[in-house]
Amino acid sequence: MEKRIGVVGIVVEDRQHVPRLNQILSEHGDLIVGRMGIPRRGSVSVIALIVEGSNEEVGALTGKLGSLKGVKVRSALTSHTVGEE
Repeated sequence: MEKRIGVVGIVVEDRQHVPRLNQILSEHGDLIVGRMGIPRRGSVSVIALIVEGSNEEVGALTGKLGSLKGVKVRSALTSHTVGEE
């Protein structure tokens, strides 16, 4: 499997799902290189992730996160395969 590096942006509009969101992130912790969270601005929180994994692995993570009500997710992976010179 080719591993790529990229970013995942998460916008949380409904805080009741934060425990499940954190559980999902923990389950996929091996993909997460870095995480930055911005506490609520009004009613919205933002989490930015740096990830490294295959398209399928990152897709599984973002799919689970995107299935939570009040959580919006977008990702962008580079075309550069990790380990390439």
